[in-house]
Amino acid sequence: MASTERILVREETLDPSFLPPKLPHRETELGLLSRRYREALSKGIAFHLLVTGGVGSGKTALVKRLSADLERGGRLGEYPVRATYVNCWRRASDRTVMLDLLRSVGTSLPDRGYSLSEMLDVFEQGVRRAPAHHLVVLDEASALVRQGTKLVYLLSRSREVGLGSISLVLVAVEDLLVYLDPASRSSFGVTHRLSLEPYDREALTGILAARAALALRAGSFDEEILDQIARIATASGDARFALELLANAARAAEDDRAPALAAEHVRRAKGSILPTVSEAQLEELSTNELGVLLALCRSLRRAGGSVPSQKLRATHASLLEEFGATPMSRTTFWRTLKELERDGLVGLETGGEGESSRVAMDELPATVLSGLLEERLGRSRRRKT
Repeated sequence: MASTERILVREETLDPSFLPPKLPHRETELGLLSRRYREALSKGIAFHLLVTGGVGSGKTALVKRLSADLERGGRLGEYPVRATYVNCWRRASDRTVMLDLLRSVGTSLPDRGYSLSEMLDVFEQGVRRAPAHHLVVLDEASALVRQGTKLVYLLSRSREVGLGSISLVLVAVEDLLVYLDPASRSSFGVTHRLSLEPYDREALTGILAARAALALRAGSFDEEILDQIARIATASGDARFALELLANAARAAEDDRAPALAAEHVRRAKGSILPTVSEAQLEELSTNELGVLLALCRSLRRAGGSVPSQKLRATHASLLEEFGATPMSRTTFWRTLKELERDGLVGLETGGEGESSRVAMDELPATVLSGLLEERLGRSRRRKT
């Protein structure tokens, strides 16, 4: 039955810029950093930090959540905490970063006409008017550091250069300390570094569950759908990619006026973002491989995200009868599955004790592949007759 109810009820909560109230699977890192900053700032000691990790590993969300929590926590020692976030892809020079820092202390200057030294003098005046612990986050900091910045030294030695209490956080996909001068590098020491590992499948499922609860209508998704998306994104460990898949799958479900997300909507979302199967690639497959893929497509129409290999083999046997082909032995069937896995066309997961392996296909909607495969197998059969 077609549904007229919206599924994406709060689409903005799936956007990368949205800061969720909680960070699933980054609670340990957040708790550690919160304790370190509170201990240091309450004693009037700056704490500089380098956060590294791959795309979608939660770096930006972590430092933004930390900043918001520290600001909301009130005074630490003599002063409150005031956080300033700067994306250095947009502000890729010392002067443009300084323009944002000036605005953070209630001061503004024209984009041109002032040297870095003059801008620092004006910034110092703003700091003195409203004393605070300034937490300065430079995200995507590679764009700034690689071109030779003076600002990292000045901000990490803020007490020495008269800029007050500033704690500097550098965020990047790579270790930036190798590009800094020794004096700047020494401000980060050995322990002021945090490297975030890519999210695993369990973590991605948890993140998707938390965001889906915010973004999607209750009852419009289930754990199997979230696990399917997490399985696709596990190769990169990229939470941003996982959230994009979830958003696109929800849109596909709405386009179909479906009451809830289905595995086909996820496959359609995956194909629209990273299409990996082409007709040319299908043309290169053997008849055995095409037959197994077609059986899998038909099984997934009913089974969802994956199907037990034993059930798939039974479906494949029925398919062979339909096309008048010779039955395939168990050994040949399994070897064909492994070849398809090697080519990235299917995924194999070991089943539990006493259970057969499960076979998944996330590359394109089963309905699309079915049409292509049936046409291809039909041509093969006509050539034989």
